[in-house]
Amino acid sequence: MSTAERLTDALYGLGWSTVKKLPEPAAVRLGRTIADLAWKQRGKGVRRLESNYARVVPGATPERLAELSRAGMRSYLRYWMESFRLPAWSAERVKTGFDPKDIHYLTDGLASGRGVVLALPHLANWDLAGAWVTTELETPFTTVAERLKPETLYDRFVAYREGLGMEVLPHSGGTAFGTLARRLRDGGLVCLVADRDLSASGVEVGFFGETARMPAGPALLAQQTGALLLPVTLWYDDSPVMKGRVHPPVEVPESGTKAEKTSVMTQALADAFATGIAEHPEDWHMLQRLWLADLDPAKGPA
Repeated sequence: MSTAERLTDALYGLGWSTVKKLPEPAAVRLGRTIADLAWKQRGKGVRRLESNYARVVPGATPERLAELSRAGMRSYLRYWMESFRLPAWSAERVKTGFDPKDIHYLTDGLASGRGVVLALPHLANWDLAGAWVTTELETPFTTVAERLKPETLYDRFVAYREGLGMEVLPHSGGTAFGTLARRLRDGGLVCLVADRDLSASGVEVGFFGETARMPAGPALLAQQTGALLLPVTLWYDDSPVMKGRVHPPVEVPESGTKAEKTSVMTQALADAFATGIAEHPEDWHMLQRLWLADLDPAKGPA
């Protein structure tokens, strides 16, 4: 393990061991302070965040983009402060910490026994939404996690999410899809963060007027298992309670090849994600390259 990897692992370990012991107002202040310091440094992540926001809010002035990126960093650090503290939250705090709209799409889908795939973008705190599902709805679910470096950091994230009631599968290795499909065929719930896929198997979609690539997994799982595919968007407001919305189901097209159906369904997910992101851009934590024009300038618009 390199020195940088050891430092990264130690910092995350410090967060989960120390931040969760802070009173909530102190954790909120700490998160905002760190966010503002990072924003003032204008590092690569902050600059990328502003570049991404420029697509989401076309015509925004540099002053507006700077304002958005500052709010975006505060939202991002709120996610981390909450995540470090979630293992110490009481069941009641988890239940009252999230207020989703149109949850009937999820509960009705689960009651039907056909299985449900929830697909989310990197908005607000998807871990809190998951903890609410396992606590308020008393429904366990399966998700996947990217294999992080160092391995000890990946193990920390797996232990953290398993402690919240989630079954966590490694993203690599090729066995995750089969396990997810089995859970769905058994009438279970699968939750996937699905707004960024840089692999060759990603599906190209129109996203805020340009081409991006998103994972095919949610659409393929729905096609192969008959599960309900539901987009979900999340956001913060000025209260301690995160808000969310379960969008109407993405239906499997009646005609077309598997690839054509997957393309149509993934575009529908992208459109739902775009609706939520446009309404609350500061809560979209996309500090990485996403659009193909940024990944490969040759694929940019003419």
